Amino acid sequence: MDKFSFLEITACIGIFVILFLALFLLTVKTKHKLGNRLFAFFLIGNAIDALKFLMREFPVNYINLEAFRWSFVYLVPALFYLYALSVCYSNFRLKKKHVLHAIPFVAYNLYLMWGIYFVDRPSKIQFINGMNDMPLMQFFQFLFEFMFQVYFIASFLVIRKSKTVYLQNYTNPNISVLNALHKITILYYFLHFIVLVRWLVTFIFGSGEIRVWVVTLDGFAFLICTCWYLFIALNNPEFFRGVNSQLKVIEEIIPKQKSSPIVDDEKNRQIESLKDFMIKNEPYLDSSLTIQDLAEQVKMPVKDLSALINLYMNKHFFDFINEYRIEKAKEILKDSSQKDLTILEILYQVGFNSKSSFSTSFKKHTGKTPTEFRKNSF
Repeated sequence: MDKFSFLEITACIGIFVILFLALFLLTVKTKHKLGNRLFAFFLIGNAIDALKFLMREFPVNYINLEAFRWSFVYLVPALFYLYALSVCYSNFRLKKKHVLHAIPFVAYNLYLMWGIYFVDRPSKIQFINGMNDMPLMQFFQFLFEFMFQVYFIASFLVIRKSKTVYLQNYTNPNISVLNALHKITILYYFLHFIVLVRWLVTFIFGSGEIRVWVVTLDGFAFLICTCWYLFIALNNPEFFRGVNSQLKVIEEIIPKQKSSPIVDDEKNRQIESLKDFMIKNEPYLDSSLTIQDLAEQVKMPVKDLSALINLYMNKHFFDFINEYRIEKAKEILKDSSQKDLTILEILYQVGFNSKSSFSTSFKKHTGKTPTEFRKNSF
């Protein structure tokens, strides 16, 4: 089997898997339809781009279709960015302003209309043979690379902000979902990096043996990434559970402190009052508790409560609440009258809704797993 046959087989498998996953996302019944569809269209865009691996020579009988295929790369980075927004923010909706992301795609196709779509075949071929030396084509190539970098950075910033908002406002954040999205983003950039290497090799060495090996690596990486997308989807069935986009990180609503904030008598009184309320009323037993809920219960503005916990107590809301849950779990685990309760029953009883997050938090605070702690308590 030569390198091209291997590339064709690899590409066919990758395209089949990616289209199968896209079909599933478009047809599955779920309340997260927008996120599923954006991811599906992103995958379809990648599949269309991957058709290049199946071409042994330029399709002279389908020049218009091939040229239109080139234009899809101007949509894919924007689709990924919108997909990241849909994962990170539960109330994200497409608006008219998002159509602006399609401007480069439309502009490139307008350029192709003049050079390829509406001219005869000899003119098409002449245009294609010389287009790499055309200033406007070089501009579009630069535009694509600039767009990719901007969308990539924007996606990372969205994920990072969403993580912070989760920790500052929720008690059971699905950080694993954001971590998975972070990995997908890195993998997506890795694929693009191989494309950059291919362009560089072509520019320096031409279409020789080295470029063939790089293209083969590109095709194999496409298959690996496709399988990784499928793996992520199967391991995160609730992948689309984001935060409210109206929530902001504490640093955006509280003036930045030049040094650590001073805890005066008034703040100490508020902190002690909050701790007493947590012990007496046990609001942390509610697994869906948010900082807004707690603010209503203690009759304090959300902004003030967030500042009290995140700045003056130097804790994320997530850690603040889970400390009380862990203490409650420790009481139950040490209680001989409740030794028949399973670990799963205990974690639900104290407000957790995930065994992994409970085990992680418990070991972080005690240095032991719940099972080890229970054995050492009797």
